[in-house]
Parts: sequence; C-alpha cells; structure tokens
Amino acid sequence: SRLCGSSPSGASRSFHTQRCRRIVRGPSGPSIASMQQEERGCIPCTNCFVTVPQDKYYAVESFGKFSHILQPGLAFAGPDCCGCCIGFRSITSRVEQNNVQVQTKTKDNVFVTANVAVQQSVRPENVEDAMYKLSNVHAQIDSYVSDVVRSSVPHMSLDEAFEKKDDVSKAVQTKLEAEMGVYGFQIHKALVTELVPNNDVVQSMNEINKQKRLRDAAIMGAEAEKVKVVKAAEAAADAAQLHGEGIARQRRAIIDGLRDSITHGSKERLSTEKISELLLITQYFETLRDISAQSKAQTVFLPHSAGAVGDVASQIRNGIMQAGAGGR
Repeated sequence: SRLCGSSPSGASRSFHTQRCRRIVRGPSGPSIASMQQEERGCIPCTNCFVTVPQDKYYAVESFGKFSHILQPGLAFAGPDCCGCCIGFRSITSRVEQNNVQVQTKTKDNVFVTANVAVQQSVRPENVEDAMYKLSNVHAQIDSYVSDVVRSSVPHMSLDEAFEKKDDVSKAVQTKLEAEMGVYGFQIHKALVTELVPNNDVVQSMNEINKQKRLRDAAIMGAEAEKVKVVKAAEAAADAAQLHGEGIARQRRAIIDGLRDSITHGSKERLSTEKISELLLITQYFETLRDISAQSKAQTVFLPHSAGAVGDVASQIRNGIMQAGAGGR
C-alpha cells in the first residue's frame, strides 16, 4: 500500500487502498495471496477505522505488537495518529491451491515429474500463527511435498507409481497436516494429479502396448481360423457319415428287394454267399454306370463279364478267410 501514496479525499483514499491491497509487492515480485500483507485504514491520516473484507482476516497491531483479530465489516481499531499507533495485517480466509511439480526417479530408473495439488486455508483459531510464524507459506509447502514424493516414489516401479498415486497423496497430506498445523494452516486435500514420465519412456510404453495389442489380435485371428477348420472338418465327417448311412440303407433296400423278388412264391431262402454276390453285382453295375456318366473319364478296360463277379466274390471271401486264419 505504500507504493500507492496518499489520496486527497476519503472516498478516493478508500478505493485506492482497496486496489493497493491486491498489488502489494515483495522483494521478488507480486506477493502470494495467502502471505500476510500490511493494510491501511479507510480514513485518511489515521487507522482508527478500517473496512475488513469478508474473505480476509485483519490483525490489529498496537505499536507493532499483535492486539486482536477484527471481524468483517467496518471496525473501530482504536485511537491513532497518522498511523503511528495502530497498524493492520491481513491474510486471506479462502481455500487456496498450490500446484507443486517434483521431478524424481522410480525404482526402475525412470525419471518422472509428479504434479501435486495441495489445498490449504488458515484456521480461524490460529490466524496469529499463520500471520507471524511463516514468511513464505508456499515455499514451505513445496519443500514438504518434494521431500515426501522423493522419499516415496523411488521405492516403486513406474507401473506401481501409477497404481499407487493415492498412497503418495495420503502420505503427502499426512505430512502436511502434521507440519503445517503448527503454523495455523489446515490442509484440506493433497492430490497427485499427474505423473509424467520422460517423452522417450512414453513412446516406448505406447509401442509396447501397440505390439501387445497386435499380438492379441494375431492370436485371436488364429483361434478364429482354427475354429473354422475344426468346424469344417466336423461338418465333413458328419456329412461322410450320413452319406455312408444313406448308401448302406440304399443297398440294404436293393438287396431286400432282389431277395424278395427271387424268393417270392417259393420257400427258398438265399444264403449269405448269394446275398454277397447280389451286393457285388449291384456295386459292379453301379460302377459301370458312374464311369459311363462321365464324359471325360479315363478308364482302363480289362476283360470282364457279369459272370466273373462270382469269381471276384469268392476271391474276396478267400482273402478274408486267409487273413483271419493268419491272425489266429
């Protein structure tokens, strides 16, 4: 407020003082809102009366010594002459957020930047401690946050650091609550909002994830192709089985029909040998029919006749019997 100078009128002085409260500067530029600031009264040349904003705590100093805290609104601080007897200091009552960036290393030697958001405010019952015990609240919070993060993250791998962000947040909040409570500050929340690895590490992680997805896609494609092949084989087997059953039923019906037509009206019964010959004759004529049905069939013709079917049947029977005898 000293930078603003004096104002000739009371109303102008009050407005000018309110503006000056927001642009008070410290040694290295604009001061942070939660740091204490010197204030002036609302009447020129005296600090008897002061207007206290709703979002600030005003401390009254009598000859430089803390006296008491004023409530919001117009307040009478005491008799004063040209600001020599009474002075004011203020600090915000709002919840503020500090954004802290801490660079550290994980257990698997990956450098990451942790972004931590700390929300704090002044305790109403400890306004005096908050004003007079710390010169730079934000720098103090930054130091505690950096200490906790750099002592916790190096014990975790990169994946564990992402999974256990809540554990780091709780450790930071516990540390700040214990340390900043002594100075009159209440820590509402400490959040690890983001962990940012090195750009090369990010690209490597993305490439690993990409290759993993491609491998999973290839495995799923192979499994789908396997299912297709297995199902096609099962369908072919079922079709062959049904085809064989149909042929068997067809030949059985043919044999039954031939047998009935031969033995019809007589008591003669066909032997198994005769039935086999009938079956072979039937297959013989079916084979000839299939060969003649093909226009591009390539067939080697051997001397044959329908009467030779009996010889073929006897040869098949003899071969089966000899094979059975050799097995015994």
